Amino acid sequence: MATKSALRSALGDMPFAAELDWMLRRKNHARNDHFSLERLRKSLPDAVKTAETFADAAKPGKKILFFSTLHYWIEQSAYISLVLAGLGHKVTLMTLPYSEWHKRMDNFTQRQRILHTRDTLKPMESLVKHVSLLDLKPVAAIPDALLGDIEQISLWDAQYTLMREEVDMNNPSDRAVYDLRLERNTFAARAALEWMQANEPDVVLVPNGLILEMGIVFRVARSLNIPTMTFEFNDQREQIWLAQNSSIMRQETDYLVEARCKLPMTDAMYERLADLENARRGARVWGKSKRLWQYVSSQGAEATKKMLGLDNRPVVMLAANVLGDSLTLGRNIFAESMTEWITRTVQYFATRSDVQLVIRVHPGETIVPKAKSMAQVVREALPSLPEHIHVIAATDKVNTYDLIEVADLGLAYTTTVGLETAMNDRPVISCGQTHYRGRGFTLDPSSWDEYFATLKKVLSDLPAHRLNEAQVEAAWNYAYRFFFEYARPFPWRLMNFWDDLAVWPLAKVLGAEGQAEFGETFKFLVGEPFTWKN
Repeated sequence: MATKSALRSALGDMPFAAELDWMLRRKNHARNDHFSLERLRKSLPDAVKTAETFADAAKPGKKILFFSTLHYWIEQSAYISLVLAGLGHKVTLMTLPYSEWHKRMDNFTQRQRILHTRDTLKPMESLVKHVSLLDLKPVAAIPDALLGDIEQISLWDAQYTLMREEVDMNNPSDRAVYDLRLERNTFAARAALEWMQANEPDVVLVPNGLILEMGIVFRVARSLNIPTMTFEFNDQREQIWLAQNSSIMRQETDYLVEARCKLPMTDAMYERLADLENARRGARVWGKSKRLWQYVSSQGAEATKKMLGLDNRPVVMLAANVLGDSLTLGRNIFAESMTEWITRTVQYFATRSDVQLVIRVHPGETIVPKAKSMAQVVREALPSLPEHIHVIAATDKVNTYDLIEVADLGLAYTTTVGLETAMNDRPVISCGQTHYRGRGFTLDPSSWDEYFATLKKVLSDLPAHRLNEAQVEAAWNYAYRFFFEYARPFPWRLMNFWDDLAVWPLAKVLGAEGQAEFGETFKFLVGEPFTWKN
């Protein structure tokens, strides 16, 4: 295997070897590796013809750079590019045809992936220009600020890849992951900087905008003060998360609060939000989603207390996130990591037998099995667990919403469980840079001293720290805006793209029905200010 890999790397360094093999043997055959655009190759010619009919009648728009990597992002990005071109924009789709962001691929295979991507996207050339990041000539030097960005994002990449916060630079395997990401991110920064300086796009559009080369391209664009849009997807069909000039993974909602949270809630809005919360509590899917937020329905507070062996002492619920989730990266305030926060918190409560601590491990750990479990973090902090500290594993048949009802105090890092705890009038200490922190219904320490002082103060008089009516109303108002107004209408998700395309084909999206439904969102995608329909 090593000999074969070395041979392919050597062939990849030979001029035209990959190109000749591609033309003579590979071009018209289905690919059998992880990077395949075969479905896109078959569907694109007809899609281009459709988009051309709309582009011919469209007014000239903006000059857009759209960056995409990994085959599934490239599939979706090709169709989004066609919509933007059909609306009159001049789009350049810049691709990075990687499949394994954490593994070094031999040069021959990588070169053929470039050729595969180029041939697949060739039918778009009448509407969308395609460039490969790997074919660009990087600038010789980059600003110091970008060097710091590269190091930061490379560390996040390593955490995301390893699914743990501890990256040991003295461990050869950890170091290899970090060094590879540092190498690739450095090249991406230099190549993207060269292209943007030479071509001066009006807008840069990039998925995620936090990790991998997606995060790098975002940082380069912002360093040049180019308006930059980032996007991701939640669990609902026909929805997209958008951010302007920030990474969507940061979930910065100040603009939403300023524009929407001052507006009153109607009875219909309360009912809609209650319906969502009841579905989650009842372990039912809701809306246009197939996701179950809980794997067991509510059993009630008393049954849950009996099952866990809880007595009449006050209950503190700590709701954990999944380690390595990009929604948690870079969210530290006073703790160096979520691991450190949980470690020091459980050690503090080990000395407080007057209260009971319940640690809810995120059910999402079952979906990401390689992530370091927060249960392991607790065991490492307290090898011998005191009787008043309880760990609820990801697979345990316990409903989180029953724990909210049982709790007298909630502790949260970035999980929305903290928001939902506040909706139930329980005091919540917000310990990570989450989107609902500082909105008037959480306690927000900024240092370890403040954190432990806040814990001591709240635990000394829990009834006095129950949220008042105005705070509960603020929590409900914010939750409604976040769950129902933060996301925007959009035809195609990422991981179910081909299913969604069957429901919303390109002609339908560009036509009257699609523009009535999604037209505003496509304006936001190219940097137009956010607005809300009545």
